[in-house]
Amino acid sequence: MADSIPLNPVRNNSKKAAYYNAARPVRYQSEDDISNLDEMPLMMSEEAFENEESDYHTLPRARVGHRRRGLGWFLCGGWKVLCGSCCDCLLRTCRRRKELKARTVWLGCPEKCEEKYPKNGIKNQKYNILTFVPGVLYQQFKFFLNLYFLVVACSQFVPSLKIGYLYTYWAPLGFVLAVTMVREAVDEVRRHRRDKEMNSQLYSKLTVRGKVQVKSSDIQVGDLIIVEKNQRVPADMIFLRTSEKTGACFIRTDQLDGETDWKLKVAVACTQRLPAVGDLFSITAYVYAQQPELDIHSFEGNFTREDCDPPVHESLSIENTLWASTVVASGTVIGVVIYTGKETRSVLNTSQSKNKVGLLDLELNRLTKALFLAQVVLSVVMVALQGFVGPWFRNLFRFVVLFSYIIPISLRVNLDMGKSAYGWIIMKDENIPGTVVRTSTIPEELGRLVYLLTDKTGTLTQNEMVFKRLHLGTVSYGTDTMDEVQSHIVQSHAQPCSVASSGTGASATPSHTATPSAPKVRKSVVSRVHEAVKAIALCHNVTPVYETRTGMAEAEGTEADQDFGDHNRTYQASSPDEVALVRWTESVGLTLVNRDLTSLQLKTPVGQILTFTILQIFPFTSESKRMGIIVKEEATGEITFYMKGADVAMASIVQYNDWLEEECGNMAREGLRTLVVAKKSLSEEQYQDFESRYNQARLSLYDRALKVAAVVESLEREMELLCLTGVEDQLQTDVRPTLELLRNAGIKIWMLTGDKLETATCIAKSSRLVARSQDIHVFRPQVSNRVEAHLELNAFRRKHDCALVISGDSLEVCLRYYEHELVELACQCPAVVCCRCSPTQKAQIVRLLQQHTANRTCAIGDGGNDVSMIQAADCGIGIEGKEGRQASLAADFSITQFKHIGRLLMVHGRNSYKRSAALGQFVMHRGMIISAMQAVFSSIFYFASVPLYQGFLMVGYATIYTMFPVFSLVLDQDVKPEMALLYPELYKDLTKGRSLSFKTFFIWALISVYQGGILMYGALVLFDQEFVHVVAISFTALVLTELLMVALTVRTWHWLMVMAEFLSLGCYLASLAFLNEYFGIGRVSLGAFLDLSFIATGAFLWKVCVITLVSCLPLYIIKYLKRKFSPPSYSKLSS
Repeated sequence: MADSIPLNPVRNNSKKAAYYNAARPVRYQSEDDISNLDEMPLMMSEEAFENEESDYHTLPRARVGHRRRGLGWFLCGGWKVLCGSCCDCLLRTCRRRKELKARTVWLGCPEKCEEKYPKNGIKNQKYNILTFVPGVLYQQFKFFLNLYFLVVACSQFVPSLKIGYLYTYWAPLGFVLAVTMVREAVDEVRRHRRDKEMNSQLYSKLTVRGKVQVKSSDIQVGDLIIVEKNQRVPADMIFLRTSEKTGACFIRTDQLDGETDWKLKVAVACTQRLPAVGDLFSITAYVYAQQPELDIHSFEGNFTREDCDPPVHESLSIENTLWASTVVASGTVIGVVIYTGKETRSVLNTSQSKNKVGLLDLELNRLTKALFLAQVVLSVVMVALQGFVGPWFRNLFRFVVLFSYIIPISLRVNLDMGKSAYGWIIMKDENIPGTVVRTSTIPEELGRLVYLLTDKTGTLTQNEMVFKRLHLGTVSYGTDTMDEVQSHIVQSHAQPCSVASSGTGASATPSHTATPSAPKVRKSVVSRVHEAVKAIALCHNVTPVYETRTGMAEAEGTEADQDFGDHNRTYQASSPDEVALVRWTESVGLTLVNRDLTSLQLKTPVGQILTFTILQIFPFTSESKRMGIIVKEEATGEITFYMKGADVAMASIVQYNDWLEEECGNMAREGLRTLVVAKKSLSEEQYQDFESRYNQARLSLYDRALKVAAVVESLEREMELLCLTGVEDQLQTDVRPTLELLRNAGIKIWMLTGDKLETATCIAKSSRLVARSQDIHVFRPQVSNRVEAHLELNAFRRKHDCALVISGDSLEVCLRYYEHELVELACQCPAVVCCRCSPTQKAQIVRLLQQHTANRTCAIGDGGNDVSMIQAADCGIGIEGKEGRQASLAADFSITQFKHIGRLLMVHGRNSYKRSAALGQFVMHRGMIISAMQAVFSSIFYFASVPLYQGFLMVGYATIYTMFPVFSLVLDQDVKPEMALLYPELYKDLTKGRSLSFKTFFIWALISVYQGGILMYGALVLFDQEFVHVVAISFTALVLTELLMVALTVRTWHWLMVMAEFLSLGCYLASLAFLNEYFGIGRVSLGAFLDLSFIATGAFLWKVCVITLVSCLPLYIIKYLKRKFSPPSYSKLSS
């Protein structure tokens, strides 16, 4: 696969030592001599590693780019790096932030705060009145093109360097700056209005004298704020009290984390129990809050009430918080403000995404520098031909200014307008409805992509979970046998004894509960099914919501079945997996009808309501990969600990069994997401002991998470395995044909997912990311050291044309020791699947591909965990999905379905790149041709630095005379959309960048020199008797040539193009009559005015037509011959 990697086998340790000590050149050098180990060839025998394990932990990460920095490095861009790092250092020193500290906040007493905290105002503005103009000017003039024009325009204030009228230089530059400033000012005013609107929102603040209205921006740390239903939370608060009887409320967090599901928040028990709201001022209490942090999913703090004996202490966690920018979805809440302004979680998590610059812009910037070099060389030649006489240095600068049109200022204007047009066309495409272009500067990137990195859940799959399989070890139930499960549930609840004993059958006696070591009796299938279904119905974080009720408090009645009507019940949960499980238990007869903070209620098939008291909940985290709940059944007093989680986490927790691992693998191969469900019965004494230790750990201020985890783990031993569930995540519509289309277009697809290895592999197969006939190399999941990584890479290297599946942990180890080798091997694979990836790893993989391949990358995802990957990629695409809009809002392009990416790349990506390449080169041609004419004119007039065209002619030439036809190129297309989708292989040519290269630029430069020479010499030869009219003659031929060249470049005509051609010609003919004073030679005082009678003569017309034909006809003939004998691939298809 990677024959370029050195593969010299090392036989023994002595040879290995010789290899290390040999002074041989290496490909990638580190600053340390010991890093020569990193040059070790991959194909080594195992004995080569004996007694060397200690070395591996001391090795630095020798990677690409650790090269010596000398004068060459400094001249070739190193100075930029040094200047940039100096500026960054200076900026960090100036903006040194105040250290964030933990705080003690007294309820309703902002004046007691020890520190001064930031104002609560929202400020999204980039500039203020003083920094607006300097800031915008800096953003513009940091580009070479604009800086160059500023220098040229400023030079016209020096009398000896002045060439023409000032407005010919300042008008175009002023126009560009004015447009930019107006656009920035409009954006800034909009931002200011939005900020003012948010900061002026009124909230009720509780004081000793009662409620007062305060603006959002005037809220301080320690204030007690009342937030109504559907109102935005103005600052980070601790939730003290709610109007809901349950002591909890729902909030919507879509503006904070992009998730669409509602979150349940719990009020502090001590303050919720107070008889009235005013009693908050009659108690002496404070909140201890940790220092402000980025993590929106965690919080540690304590609530203390001092005015009672003994003082009341309550631990505070994430469920007691109301973060700013969330919205209260039920009831009215009261909270105490703990963080404001810049210290709130939402502001801390707001990062300025990097300004993405397209590859085409970088290529045009390089060509601009080449043009500048050509301009300087041409000026030196002119001065040299003068013989360096007199003040030659001043003459040199005058020539530089004279030829300044060789670099057209209209290039950036035309391209920016073109990009806006492409964005508008994409959003108006009826075949991809709902598509939004959020970054209008990089539409051409869609046509240059080589790597597509995609998320799995919600991107390739629908994130719509369907319960498919229940496995009990000896018996398995699928979709076609769910009626058996239903009949077992009905049967178990029809027997009174089983209801009384929670369906555990005759074997489940109170003595068994009290003494878990009692001998086990084999349970019946009915009993086992009932236990499994009950566990699934109880172990979750799902809340039923009834549309006819405002909150959970009104759904409390347990006596009347009609309170829990099935027709208007919906389920709210943070995971679609949990909703799928609860919906399934409802379909087999055990329905979750009510839930609040302290209890759960299930309805049996016979209509009886079973009530369970919730004693403890242990939520799911990405570290633990499991969630648990301890419930007490009211009817029997039984306390049971239920737990469910991923098989990797649960395998060591449940009692020994011989089927779990095998069945998990089987389900994963079918593409099912698996959860292992287990339980443990607790006696009252066991629970009381656990509760005291657990509460003590939760009040700890240091290492709270570790201490809590240790206490919970003491319960997680020898749990009884109940069942294994399988839930299917259905594929998005048309995923298979879309992936096939992208693969045929030469795009390599990598799937990066947080899911388990088996499920990821299965989805890769079912979505045809990996062809059925293709081999898959699965990297060993537990690669932990350098030896194992080395051997695995050797095994992988021997495979040819096979897909790679690797886990995040193994990837981390391999990148530590063999970054370049791994990326080189992986890039040669037809497909790569990375499973168990964290969000930061996803972004890291994107950056690795950018560094090692220099190809354009695209990342596509739908969840908040994909944002870092989307922002790191050259082109980020977000899907509006079940996981919310966070990815969609952070992306450069937003689509509604994965299948739309095919048309977005094949059609719009192709057109945007082809059109911008043609437009950019044509605008350059427009500048080069006039510079060639100026060079010929100056040569004839004894190399004098006198301008050929004056004042308005130069401005008009770049705008009204030629802009409309040139800009009409944004409507051109070489292939019909249907053809581009039918033959995706055409996309491969685009990634090679042949539409805009030094070769095509050189061809356009030759055309410009030829046409400029013909136009000028033709005007001099044919009109030698009327030489005073040379400006009118050559300029008319020039405008006609430009219009004909647009017609030559266009591949598919549009009615707007024809209109633009005639409109420009009409504007020019009209200006001949009104602007006649500009058509003289040199300055107006030296030349003659335009003679209208001369233009009307037949001689003028036929001579201008001859000059124009001589300049254009050969090009038309060449184009015809080329299309006949060497046609491009797309023209073969269209014919």
